Amino acid sequence: MTTSSPGWRFTDDQGSFALPDPHQTSYLYFPLVNEAGMMSVISPTLNGDIKTNQHAFLTLPVSVEDLHNSRAARNVWVLVEGSGPWSVGGNSAAQVAQQFNGKKEEVTLEAGFLWHKTIRQNSDIGLRAEVTNLVPAGDKPVELMKVVLTNITPRELRLTATAAIPIYGRSADNVRDHRHVTSLLHRIRCHPHGVLVKPTLSFDERGHSPNSLTYAILGSEGAGRPPTGFFPLVEEFIGEGGGLDWPEAVVKSLSPRFTAGDTFDGYEALGGLRFPETTLAPGGSQTYVLILTILDEGAQADELLQAYGSAALFDAALERTQADWRDRLSTLAFQTGDARFNLWLKWVALQPTLRRLFGNSFLPYHDYGRGGRGWRDLWQDVLALLLMESGDVSGLLYGNFAGVRIDGSNATIIGNRPGEFKADRNNIPRVWMDHGAWPLLTTWLYLDQTGDLDFLLRAQTYFKDRLSHRAQKTDEAWQSDQGTLLRTASGEVYRGTILEHLLIQHLTPFYHVGEHNLIRLEGADWNDGMDMARTRGESVAFTAMYAGHLRQLGELVSQLEKHGVKQIEIAAEMGPLVEPLDDMSVEAKRNRLAAYFESCRHTLSGAKISLSPRRLVEDLTAKADWLEAHIRTQEWIKNQAGFAWFNGYYDDDGQRVEGDHAKGMRMTLTGQVFALMGGIATQEQAESIVRAADRYLFDPQIGGYRLNTDFGEVLLNLGRCFGYAFGHKENGAMFSHMAVMYAYALYQRGLAHAGHKVLDGIYQHSQNFALSRMYPGIPEYISAKGRGMYPYLTGSASWYLLTEVTQVFGVKGQWGNLALAPKLVSSQFDATGQAGLKTLFAGKSLRVVYHNPKRLDYGAYQIESVQLNGKEAPFQLQGQTVILDRALIAALPDNQTHLLEVRLG
Repeated sequence: MTTSSPGWRFTDDQGSFALPDPHQTSYLYFPLVNEAGMMSVISPTLNGDIKTNQHAFLTLPVSVEDLHNSRAARNVWVLVEGSGPWSVGGNSAAQVAQQFNGKKEEVTLEAGFLWHKTIRQNSDIGLRAEVTNLVPAGDKPVELMKVVLTNITPRELRLTATAAIPIYGRSADNVRDHRHVTSLLHRIRCHPHGVLVKPTLSFDERGHSPNSLTYAILGSEGAGRPPTGFFPLVEEFIGEGGGLDWPEAVVKSLSPRFTAGDTFDGYEALGGLRFPETTLAPGGSQTYVLILTILDEGAQADELLQAYGSAALFDAALERTQADWRDRLSTLAFQTGDARFNLWLKWVALQPTLRRLFGNSFLPYHDYGRGGRGWRDLWQDVLALLLMESGDVSGLLYGNFAGVRIDGSNATIIGNRPGEFKADRNNIPRVWMDHGAWPLLTTWLYLDQTGDLDFLLRAQTYFKDRLSHRAQKTDEAWQSDQGTLLRTASGEVYRGTILEHLLIQHLTPFYHVGEHNLIRLEGADWNDGMDMARTRGESVAFTAMYAGHLRQLGELVSQLEKHGVKQIEIAAEMGPLVEPLDDMSVEAKRNRLAAYFESCRHTLSGAKISLSPRRLVEDLTAKADWLEAHIRTQEWIKNQAGFAWFNGYYDDDGQRVEGDHAKGMRMTLTGQVFALMGGIATQEQAESIVRAADRYLFDPQIGGYRLNTDFGEVLLNLGRCFGYAFGHKENGAMFSHMAVMYAYALYQRGLAHAGHKVLDGIYQHSQNFALSRMYPGIPEYISAKGRGMYPYLTGSASWYLLTEVTQVFGVKGQWGNLALAPKLVSSQFDATGQAGLKTLFAGKSLRVVYHNPKRLDYGAYQIESVQLNGKEAPFQLQGQTVILDRALIAALPDNQTHLLEVRLG
C-alpha cells in the first residue's frame, strides 16, 4: 500500500512536527526514554516495546518487522453502542481491512522532544481519539499514556473503553528460549487500578535467581477514578479462536470477572482494564490515563498513581518533560538561510544523547547486542557532549580510559556506569584495529576546547582480563576473581598517565603490521563487516589515521613542554616502543612488539622511565613521517580510466583490494577519508580523490556517496559485509557515518564546496519523506530503495554536529582559546547575508553571527572585524583564522547568551 503523504512539517520553532497518514508508511518508530533507564519505542499504530534492560521487558520485545506483524500493542478498545469494536491505535482487524478497501480513517501524528501523539478520527463511529505517550523526565522507570475520546457527532454516544496491553514480563532471551515455561513463573495480581505481574524467578539455566521486578499496567479515568474490573489473562481476553486484533471480550462486550485483590498464576498476562461505561454529549470528551511501568523491589504502584494517575498530573509531567528536553537541546542552535534545516539539526543534536541512553540496542532496527555501547561509541558520543554540555566532561573522558589494555587493545563490553568495563563479548576474542585511534581524537577536541593539558598527566588504571597480545594469546595465570585491573608483580594496582594510555594505543599498532608493513586489520576496523581477514588483512585506511595521530601526539608532548613539563614518565616495559628503529622491516617491527607483549602479559614491574619531551616528539614524528611516506607512495593507485585514489585494504590472501579488477572497478570511501584526515594525501591527491569519489561512489538517488563500489562477489577473504546485498548497510550503502567524516576531512583540507555537497546531500535526502520514509534526523544509512535505515542511534549525528560547528561555522577551540574560521558557502547565508549558531565555549553561551551582506562565497571573504556584545573585541589573526583569548570569554557573565558578531568582506 502506498501513500501520497506530503511528509512531515515542523509546527513550531522548537522542532515539533506533524505527519499526516503516518500509519500508511511502514517501519516508522519513535523513541521515548529517560535517565531512570526506561526505554520505549512507539509506532504510529502504538506498537513497539517497553523495557529497562535486556532482561526486563514490560511488553514483548520487537524487531522492525514486528512493528507491522505483531498484534501486541498499546491498545485501548472502544465499543460504541450500535457500532463494532474500534481501536484507538487502528489495530482492529476491521480497521486494517477497511484501510485496504478505501475506507480511510483520518490519522495524524504529532511529535516533539520527547513526546508522541496520534490523532485518529472515524466519522462512521463518530469518535476522535488523541493518544499521547511519553517517558517522563525524572527518576521513575515509567511510560505514560493519555487517551482522549471526543464525540464528533451531533448526537450522544454511549461507549465503553477497555485497555488491553499484553504484559510480557521477562528477559528478551525468552522470546524463543522457554517462552511458555517462563509464563509459568508469572504471579498475577489485580490492583484497584490495574494488573501487576511479579515472576517468581529470573529464568536462566546456568543458574536461576529470584526475581525482584514487578511489571504493571495501571489506569484511571481522567479525574483519577479506577477501572471497574480486569482481564488479567491473554487467553481469556481473546477467547478461543480470537486474537488481539479481534478479542472476544470486546467484540461480545463481556464483563470482566476479576476485581481488585484477585490473583492468577502461571499464564500469559494482560494489562486488561475495563473502564466504566460513559455517555458523551456532542463535542464532549472522556480522558483515560495509563501508567506502564517496571517496579523495582520495594517500589509501590500507589506512588506512581499519586504522581501521574490523572489527566492533570499527566499534563504536568508532559510539560516538565518537554521543558527538560528543551533545556538539554537549547545550548546548540543554528541559523542559516534554510529554516527547515535549522530545526532538522535539533533532531540530529538529540541523537548522541539517545545513543548514550539506549546504547546500540533496544530500538527495532538495532535488534543486536544486549545493551550498552561499544568502545568506539563511547568516544564519538562525547564529541557532541563537548559541544552541547555546560558541565565538565573530563570525568567522563577520564573514566573511559580505564578500558584500555596494556597491549593497546581495549575492553569490548561497556557497562552502564562511567568507567565500567567487562570482559570480551560471549567469550569471543576479538580486536577492532581502529579502536585505539578514537580516544585521541576526542581528547584532542577536549584539549582544544579547554586548554586543560594537565588532563594528560592524570593517572588512570588499565583494564585486564584473560586476553593478551591483542587477543592473539591468553594469560593463563589470570583468574577472574582477580578483578579487571592491571597489577604490578607485587600486587599493586598499576596506574599510568592518560598520555601513556594514548601512547600505548598508537605505538602498539605501529609495530603490529602485516606483510605490506601496514597495520593489521585484525577482527575489523571501523567497518565491522570487514571481519574475515584476520590473518593477512591490513587496513591502509586506519594506518593513515594512526599516522596522523602519531604526529598529533608529538604536538601534544610539545605543548606539555611549553606548559613546563620537563620529563615524560612511562612504564619501563614501553621503553623499546619509543626507541629509534633503524630497521623498519615487517620482521623487525613484529619482533619488537612480541617482546613487549611478553613483558606485560600478566603484570608490569611497576618501574617507570623518564624521557625528555624533545626525544619523545622526535620519535613520534619519525614514525609518522615514515608511515606517511610509505602510504603515499605504496598505496596511491591509478586505474585505466585515469582516476587516482588510495587503496584502503588488503584481504586475507594478501591482495590489494582496490583498483581495476576482473569483476569491475573497486573503490572504498573509507580509504580516502583517513588519507585526507590524517594528512597523508597531498593537496593534489586530495583533489584527485574528490574526482574519483564523484565518478565511482556518488549517487544522488541515495543521498550521496556510497561506502564502496559493487565488488560483484561474496568475499570470504575480506568480510561478511560482502555477503549483504549491494547497496545495503556496509556493502555500498550511503553510510552516513563515513560520508560525514568524508565531509569533515574535505573541510579540513579547505575543500568546502565538496564538503558542503556531502552534508547537504544527506540532509536533502533525509528530510524528503517521500524518499527516506523517516522522521527528522540522520539515519545510519540509506537503503538501495532510498529508505532511511537504523534511525536515531548512529555516530554520524555527533560527526555531523562536529563538522557543522567546527568546520562549516568554524567555531572551535585552539588550546583553550576561541578560534573562528568559517567555511560557509554563499547559499548558507539568509536573505540578509547572515548565518550563525549558538554554542558553548569556556562555560559560556555564545551566539556567533557572521555578517556577509554581499553573500560572498567561501574563498572570496575573510574576517574583517569582531564585536563582542556590541564592542570591538581584540583578536589575533593566524592566516584566515581569528583567535580570541580564552580569558576574554571566561570573564563574561553567566546565565545569559553573549553575542559575537563577525563581519566578513
